[in-house]
Amino acid sequence: MRNLAFLIVTVVLAQPVLAQEMPADYAAVLKTLGRQGDFKDGVLKVNIPRNDISVSVDGVATPTPFGFGGWIAFSKGDHGDVMMGDLVLTEEEVNPVMSAVLDNGLNVTALHNHFFYESPRIFYMHVHGHGPSADITKRIAPALGLVGKTPSGRAGAAAAGKPIEGKLDTAQLAKIIGHAGEQSGAVYKITIGRPDIPLKEMGATINARMGLNTWVAFYGADADAVVAGDVAMRAEEVTPVLKALRANGIEIVAIHHHMTATEPTVYFLHYWGRGPAQKLAAGVRAAVDQTGKAASKGQ
Repeated sequence: MRNLAFLIVTVVLAQPVLAQEMPADYAAVLKTLGRQGDFKDGVLKVNIPRNDISVSVDGVATPTPFGFGGWIAFSKGDHGDVMMGDLVLTEEEVNPVMSAVLDNGLNVTALHNHFFYESPRIFYMHVHGHGPSADITKRIAPALGLVGKTPSGRAGAAAAGKPIEGKLDTAQLAKIIGHAGEQSGAVYKITIGRPDIPLKEMGATINARMGLNTWVAFYGADADAVVAGDVAMRAEEVTPVLKALRANGIEIVAIHHHMTATEPTVYFLHYWGRGPAQKLAAGVRAAVDQTGKAASKGQ
């Protein structure tokens, strides 16, 4: 029997997220940073994709939307804005960017991998700050200015991968997962929020667009695809999700937090797999069905 809480989330998130009129201070953030972004569901999301890097994962040339799109997001709280973000960095960029974040009075809340077998090695740094949006923007700008600008001191070029030719039956993938996604180039990505986890910081709602979400990305063809993603979990959900993924042959590559000082604590699990697309989708659905059960019981 399908998890009731998951179905409720599916119905809610299936509704289109309508663009809202962007506040003037958020428009100024985009102008100051020289970046593109959008304002939806009360959140400004600033895009920081790593289009400058060609990443191979286990010999597969993977497009940027598969998991290499960094971002920062702003949401209004009781006394100013809360900023959270996830920066996609090469290993040479990690420490210069971290110093720029810390030296400008912002926080680094996590540093981890999302993949195994990738070339070049890629790391993900979660950043955090609060205050007036204009002030946060000035403080994060030096760190963002280093992204893509730090030369590699290591000899040898990154191993080149091969693309997977073909198409995906995205309608069938959406049916299996239980939620529609979005096509971005050759990548089909489904994002599922966790509205059953009431997370706030300084009065700001930490929702799916602020990083409280489960997502799954597919690339390739129906007969030969790769999948990667992230599951947002309460503590008691971690082991059931792990068991579901491993039972379906999907590899676990990281378990960690993204945010500090939040209540309840939310854990995030990154995974990777290759095989027939619909089989991979069934494995991911089995894992997602392990989340949200407390909400379905009214707890």
